[in-house]
Amino acid sequence: MGSQPNSVVMSSANQTSPCRVTAFHGVNHYGDASRISLMVEQTLAALSLPPDFVQPGNRVVLKPNWVKEHDERWPGPNQWEHVVTHPVVIEAVARWVAKMLRERGQITICDAPQTDSSFATLSKYCGFEELLARCRKDFPGVKFCVLDLRPEEWHAVDGVTISKTRLPGDPLGSTHVHLDAMSEFVGYHGQGQLYGASYDMAETNERHNGTRHEYLLCRTPMDADVLINLPKLKTHKKVGITCALKNLVGINANKNWLPHHTEGTPEGGGDQFPEATTKARIEHNWMGTAKRWLKDRPMMSRLFIPLKKAGRIYFGSTHKVVRSGNWHGNDTCWRMVLDLNQCLFYFDGNGQRRKKPLRYLAVVDGIIGGEGNGPMAPDPKPCGVIVAGTHPAAVDCVAATLMGFDWRKLRLLKNCFARESNFVPFQAEAIEVISNQPAWSGKLEQIVDTFNFRPHFGWVGAIESPQSALDV
Repeated sequence: MGSQPNSVVMSSANQTSPCRVTAFHGVNHYGDASRISLMVEQTLAALSLPPDFVQPGNRVVLKPNWVKEHDERWPGPNQWEHVVTHPVVIEAVARWVAKMLRERGQITICDAPQTDSSFATLSKYCGFEELLARCRKDFPGVKFCVLDLRPEEWHAVDGVTISKTRLPGDPLGSTHVHLDAMSEFVGYHGQGQLYGASYDMAETNERHNGTRHEYLLCRTPMDADVLINLPKLKTHKKVGITCALKNLVGINANKNWLPHHTEGTPEGGGDQFPEATTKARIEHNWMGTAKRWLKDRPMMSRLFIPLKKAGRIYFGSTHKVVRSGNWHGNDTCWRMVLDLNQCLFYFDGNGQRRKKPLRYLAVVDGIIGGEGNGPMAPDPKPCGVIVAGTHPAAVDCVAATLMGFDWRKLRLLKNCFARESNFVPFQAEAIEVISNQPAWSGKLEQIVDTFNFRPHFGWVGAIESPQSALDV
């Protein structure tokens, strides 16, 4: 951890306390758009944002979680509501923003889904064109658009990338952020063995070496006057939960600059596998050789498909066997997530230190959450909750607690409060919850009724709250 950033960056951009989080409970299905819209408005009203939080003429970015167009186990049009931020919630927030823009400004709804996702299919399932048409009709003075921020889309067969298609990407280009000494990777023993999003480990480790730690971010969210984070309430295989903090992975222009795990087992300083078993050693060596070979021969990737199928039979399915850092011992991914949040809060679209605070808001879609093997193969978890706040760490601590997890057992959240910088300018004890549910109102430790989420199998027994959990 490096030098402290200028404190003006994290000072409040408004009069709303970063410790205040609102959580309202209501309808637990997406069939009644008007009731969900009312829930969103009530949740935001209780947050007591100043009337000028969104100003006429502002460029407002809504950042949903569009990781995948469907549950990866069951491709189809009826298997996506528990995986992505629902368009009903997105539209409710967009309309709330549009009213404050007073017929002058821009609302951009954007994300960079997983590289092998189909944005066209996601758009069809979620009805993006219809959503835009309704909003444009009701707010003709506001410019609305939906963007796929990815520079390319990968086409995969049975989990093996066989081709790549170039995409327009972010129309504003990218922002190169030199986080460097402020990074959570400074002094991390796993440097040199970091694995990103593709077989090219050299690229990942080139960007994270010694005190050099760099990220390439999409400029549209970095340039926004107001950024509204719209995460989904889900479990996550690498960091425990995916909510406001983790959702920033979707503002990246090159995801291979993002370390996801460290190759090897704990005895060798890695977190790819939890134990140095014979199978783990064989898989590490076999997969490492295959990845290095494919890196230089991308046109030969189809030959890897039958080998991967054979490997799945011998080594076991990823939905049942811990690999690739998909467990509570992952000491890599949380660092990347906190780094991304520092990039957003401290740096502007030019990659320079922000001269004024970022106006930031998180609104969590917990109408139907995802438990178990999240983020792309979770089981639906009807919760009927909307959570909102102006600081991602506070929002995620509340979200984790409502899910039935102990936030202190999640490295991502515990380490938010262990930093020497002032990224989180408060202690967890200061977080205050305002809710229409009496059992949730007050301090974190006072929350007694939770949704009792089932963690990803690599996290079972490691993060659950010791309190007996009751469904709301």
